Amino acid sequence: MTYNNDMTYDITSLQNERVKYVVKLREDKRQRQREGLMLVEGWDELSLALASSGLQPRTIFTAPELVSRQMDIASAETVTVSRAVFEKMSHREGPDGWLGIFPIPQRTLDDLKLGASPLVIVAESVEKPGNLGAILRTADAAGVDALLVCDPRVDLWNPNVIRASRGAVFAVPTAEADNASALAWLKSRGMQVLAATPSAQTSYTAVDLARPTAIAVGTEDAGLSDFWLSNADVRVLIPMLGKVNSLNVSVSTALIVYEAVRQRNNG
Repeated sequence: MTYNNDMTYDITSLQNERVKYVVKLREDKRQRQREGLMLVEGWDELSLALASSGLQPRTIFTAPELVSRQMDIASAETVTVSRAVFEKMSHREGPDGWLGIFPIPQRTLDDLKLGASPLVIVAESVEKPGNLGAILRTADAAGVDALLVCDPRVDLWNPNVIRASRGAVFAVPTAEADNASALAWLKSRGMQVLAATPSAQTSYTAVDLARPTAIAVGTEDAGLSDFWLSNADVRVLIPMLGKVNSLNVSVSTALIVYEAVRQRNNG
């Protein structure tokens, strides 16, 4: 797909109904849930969605004035828009001119496939898109088998989660579930449940993480609920040497996940 400066655009009006629809889809969680559609913006994110998820876009919007890298998506309707139109539809500063409408994957716990000694992250009630996105990036980088998003406060398919994950949401097997269903699923697969909490007495480095393990993390303000604390096989803490008693949830998750990776590699 190549462009020249003399081309005409399919949409140039900021008041176009399709432009308003994209903005609505971006801002309204209920609209996304009702229609089963989401926005994926950015060349990197679109590429991962296409390569890793098996999803096919409904429509691709592109702004030739902003595009620096080309993409061949022959299977989707492609709509060219002016720079001003794209910037209205975009949810980020410095957009790169690529945005797609995709169907939301319908994944359940039973759709998740685990390895011989699985490593799973359970993220309970994480409320900030940036934190959930960062957890997804860690999960992808560390080769985590699955991420369970329990009792979510943020929409997994929020454009800001997709952006913060850099598209890792399409590469990491992920499912949303209530706490009870997630715990039953983990236990039926013989996994130890590890709860991260500052109130624990055991350091996360002192636990055997080479065995099948689910790492449960909660919000920064309240931490994990009593459900996970009471049902966990072991509670662990990350030693804190300063005056602040907690770390960002995505940082805490990364530390424990990479301790598991270290133990497994050493084994």
